[in-house]
Amino acid sequence: MYGTGTRASPNKPTELELNEREQIILRVIVQTYVLRAAPIGSHTVARMVARTLGLSPASIRNIMAELEDRGYLTHPHTSAGRVPTDKGYRFYVDYLMHQGRLSQREEQTLRANLASVSGELALRTASRILGELSHFLGVAQLPSLRDLVIRRVELVPLSSQRFVVVVDLDSDVVRTITLETDVELEPTDLQQLAQLLNERLSGRTLDFVRHHFHLLIPDRMSHPVLRVFADSIEVLFAHHESHRVYVAGAQQLVQQPEFSSPERFRAVIELLENEEMIIHLLESIADAPPYGVQVKIGHELGDRQLTDYALISTRYRVGSATYAIGIVGPKRMNYAKMMALVGEVAALLARGDDSFPGKAQ
Repeated sequence: MYGTGTRASPNKPTELELNEREQIILRVIVQTYVLRAAPIGSHTVARMVARTLGLSPASIRNIMAELEDRGYLTHPHTSAGRVPTDKGYRFYVDYLMHQGRLSQREEQTLRANLASVSGELALRTASRILGELSHFLGVAQLPSLRDLVIRRVELVPLSSQRFVVVVDLDSDVVRTITLETDVELEPTDLQQLAQLLNERLSGRTLDFVRHHFHLLIPDRMSHPVLRVFADSIEVLFAHHESHRVYVAGAQQLVQQPEFSSPERFRAVIELLENEEMIIHLLESIADAPPYGVQVKIGHELGDRQLTDYALISTRYRVGSATYAIGIVGPKRMNYAKMMALVGEVAALLARGDDSFPGKAQ
């Protein structure tokens, strides 16, 4: 099983802040609200805790009022029922939630879709599967090219003056770009130049090559292909950085009750169209250790436009690259199940990493 790692916020409340009765009632309210998407009243809670607490609705109501005064619950202006606040969800995730599990069918779906794919196809597939199984947004971020190591460079002729540069990077990343020169090229010329490039560049990071190409190949100006190749490195970076995230599951997300109003619906569309915001969300866990599933709720996301959302995410490594995947949805979600889902997807994607805890077999 994939480890959950550090889930809590740095400012999480301590467990001693709530006594046992308060914890039981808060757990019931969170779990019931997740299922019903409607404020939870004291009579409902009283029925659900009759065997464990045996309290009257009036006593339950007093405890709910105390939880509200302390910031764990709130209530819509026209309703007597309560709903969890960000603080309430946080306490639930940190202290009250049991470990989630996927169904056998869900595990089979993940393995059938992810076991035989790698690289960017795996990441696209992961975002789609996360979206389908969670009914929220599945998001996946490509690693930055900066730290990826060049394994091999190939120059493939297309015509006498056009050729394709194939840069095979570690971490299952391949980048290609079509280039053109003003001289006639022979296939043997490209083979010799490819050999030179591999001798000088293999084993070095793309970012190092980007900044030190003139030192690695000081005679680069002696051949037009070398000059064009040097310029192409910047093009590779620019193209990659312009599209670094995959997002899937928009249709499921907009069907959630939280986003039924036109204003909330527009907020979802703005989120989908703002790739930089998705990247910002995933990079917000950049300092977290790999392989720990992280939970950020509402205001913890650090953006006023995202206060209605929660993020379940993790990072994992393939070779020298760090990838990030996650789920973005309303705060009213089954956190235990979503954490298990994100963790299992990451375990499958990182199957080549022998240091991965609980690596999928």
